[in-house]
Amino acid sequence: MARRRVQINRTILGAVALGVVVCLTLGTLIAVAMRAEGAGRLGPADWAAIRFTLWQAAASATLSILLAIPVARALARRSFPGRSVLITLLGAPFILPVIVAILGLIAVFGRTGLISQALGVFGIEPISVYGYHGVILAHVFFNLPLATRLILQGWLAIPSERFRLAASLGMGPSDIARTLERPMLREVVPGAFLVIFLICLTSFAVALALGGGPKATTVELAIYEAFRFDFDLGRAALLALVQFTLGATAALLALRVAIPGDMGTGLDRAVTRWDDTRLLRVQDVTAILLASLFLILPLTMVVLDGLPRLLTLPAEVFSAAARSVMVALLSAAVTLMLSLPIAAFAVRSTSRLVEGIGYLTIAASPLVIGTGLFIIVFPFVKPSDLALPITAVVNAAMSLPFTLRALVPALTAIERDYGKLADGLGMTGMARLRHLWLPRLRRPMGFALGLAAALSMGDLGVIAMFADGSNATLPLQLYRLMTAYRMEDAAAAALLLLALSLALFWVFDKGGRVDADR
Repeated sequence: MARRRVQINRTILGAVALGVVVCLTLGTLIAVAMRAEGAGRLGPADWAAIRFTLWQAAASATLSILLAIPVARALARRSFPGRSVLITLLGAPFILPVIVAILGLIAVFGRTGLISQALGVFGIEPISVYGYHGVILAHVFFNLPLATRLILQGWLAIPSERFRLAASLGMGPSDIARTLERPMLREVVPGAFLVIFLICLTSFAVALALGGGPKATTVELAIYEAFRFDFDLGRAALLALVQFTLGATAALLALRVAIPGDMGTGLDRAVTRWDDTRLLRVQDVTAILLASLFLILPLTMVVLDGLPRLLTLPAEVFSAAARSVMVALLSAAVTLMLSLPIAAFAVRSTSRLVEGIGYLTIAASPLVIGTGLFIIVFPFVKPSDLALPITAVVNAAMSLPFTLRALVPALTAIERDYGKLADGLGMTGMARLRHLWLPRLRRPMGFALGLAAALSMGDLGVIAMFADGSNATLPLQLYRLMTAYRMEDAAAAALLLLALSLALFWVFDKGGRVDADR
């Protein structure tokens, strides 16, 4: 009977949370389509945006993978002081506010940036970071670390005994690459490519800041323009449906091709390589140094440019920062309220469908979700009064797939190890949550909350479309400073945003580790 009560509670709460996800994704799309006056129709500019979206996502994913392979191979083959720190820092761009990274890239690659200044010494014209090449550059900056981490996992999964056997057989570097490394890459690279392709498919802030124009407009930016400038809800809904279809297709393909490699088992020893030459050492050192410069230099420029003006920022910047922190905390709370019941339901049902529904938001347009929510609440309250809460809800929905990936495996292990004992003790409801789940979920929950708060803190999406002068968040205020060419104030605001985002992630992640094993 106790087990039945647990199952019913999980089913009800999980079903409610899944219903919220469906309403936020498909429900808001239906609300926008119903409000549209007549059926939407895609024009030549929309088809150009679709083609550019697919092209830039494919180009960005391809470049990220091609550049990540030598970096991951170098990290897998080399042991040096600071290696673990560098690998940890490879995860930083994922929680980095997009607008901060864009400002750093402009400081390095813009017309007045470091590279243009260096080219000017030789009489070469400065380069421009705006347009399709700027969009691809920014996407590679964000996704090169992710690709490196994914491919590095594949390299480290090759048992060290395989390399020992290859050495005993007298295999050289080319033989090892053919028999061990290339088969691993054939299994890991397709899944990594599709994950990065999906991330680039729904790009908005990068295209807004560096793209634009007929030749560098993504579908998400076209949706924004349809809402913001034309208020053509039918066209926006049709574009959102196209984007959802593309994203869902990419997500399904990613799930199908991301199959674990069958490299056999080993003794989990540190990998020792005997296929080492001076040329390989030079290649590895060069790859690590160039990747580190590419990732660290833009952030260093943000710090150096922003630090002198940090304490003299206008008051509205600090007010926007306070609003961003409030939105981030609310978003983290909503994320937890949705992800924990869905994770429990997924563990209970053992069906991939439940978890798959929780991932729906990764293919949805946050702008359409936000607009649908505004349309729904419009008859009851002034939409601008709810700009911040709606932004928090949309940010929570977009963070849901990442928090589920942290919670579902952890909760599965808890129920596998302790579930039957808890059932025998009659531990249900809040007692099961307090005494069984929460003490053992603190680490993944802390990480998930920190990730959700950091992603929300740096988001420039729904708020860019609906905020007025009194409720702008820090990313929007930073974007306004950039468009007003107040670059010194923008650099200082970017530094403040970077510090707050990292601080929120650190506080939640650290809090989840304190006494987590008690």
